[in-house]
Amino acid sequence: MPKTRVLVVDDSVVIRRLIADALSAEPSCELVGSAANGKIALAKILQVNPDIVTMDIEMPEMDGLTTLAEIRKTHPKLPVIMFSTLTERAAAATLKALTLGATDYVTKPSGGSLEASLQQVREQLLPKLRAFGVPGAAGPRPPAPMVARPAPRSAPLGRIDVVAIGCSTGGPNALTAVFEKIPAPLAVPVVIVQHMPPVFTRLLAERLRAQSGLSVHEAKGGETLAPGGIWVAPGDHHMIVRREGTEFRLALHQGPQENSCRPAADVLFRSVVDAYGGNVLGVVMTGMGYDGLRGCEHVREAGGQIVVQDEATSVVWGMPGAVATAGLADAIVPLNQIAVEICRRATGKPRPTPRTGSLSPGGDPCP
Repeated sequence: MPKTRVLVVDDSVVIRRLIADALSAEPSCELVGSAANGKIALAKILQVNPDIVTMDIEMPEMDGLTTLAEIRKTHPKLPVIMFSTLTERAAAATLKALTLGATDYVTKPSGGSLEASLQQVREQLLPKLRAFGVPGAAGPRPPAPMVARPAPRSAPLGRIDVVAIGCSTGGPNALTAVFEKIPAPLAVPVVIVQHMPPVFTRLLAERLRAQSGLSVHEAKGGETLAPGGIWVAPGDHHMIVRREGTEFRLALHQGPQENSCRPAADVLFRSVVDAYGGNVLGVVMTGMGYDGLRGCEHVREAGGQIVVQDEATSVVWGMPGAVATAGLADAIVPLNQIAVEICRRATGKPRPTPRTGSLSPGGDPCP
């Protein structure tokens, strides 16, 4: 069985050793080389032909962003996973790396024992190496429970009063692509879970606001949801919606992780159903794992609507694929059609029953 060949690029000897130790316990991967800066890394890529590159952002001689841009000129499809610290500067650089074509990122250990640091690298990095590595290196994948197709409806679709979005790996760029295609504030509020740590989520909200012109903010807790507003759950906090009389307010808490995530889409989706009943549009986009699946079950049971991103345009089809193959989706569409689906459905008005088997039910396009 082939192994995933990993090249580690980092000026820190400690980080290089941590990654090497983590890889030594992963039978599906092998370390084929290391480099202390980007200039050396570019030469090593030609020498060792890696399947995946892990790369630090801040390095001497040639930093990670410059190196990434050079890699993309000659290796547009080579997976590159950035290593970042939990600082504002590093978070901003990581978001920039994602726009330049980085596949994903992990955060560096921030203190603690050597064993705790090693465990953090294992938990964050190894699942990504398995997801982006050589097909078959991590062992056979379980068969899909069913062919992914939109689920038929026997009753008319109700109005949508709120849009709840969940995404993870590949999500920052996907969210940007969606909101750039929404030409005016929506008639309903939007709440988002993007799996990211603190600082990263605030900068993501600022980036989405700057690039789309829409009212996007990181949630602080206590905000009243209003049409046209878009709120991103802050890192390390679950975000929920509560109904208080005729108003709907955001709340944050640090309850247990769900699906190894905090924030978690399942937590958010359950809360919007509790608050809005069936007048919910759940949207699940690119991401690793299964977060959002249980929440979409609640949306569907309440009579809400569900749109998921298709496999071809997802960086990882874990989250949307789980919802699609469970038969919960009303539409399975490429990334460039998600904004259209949101605009069509989130009008505050009832919609006609879609044709059975239709990938993209009809309706008015975005205004």
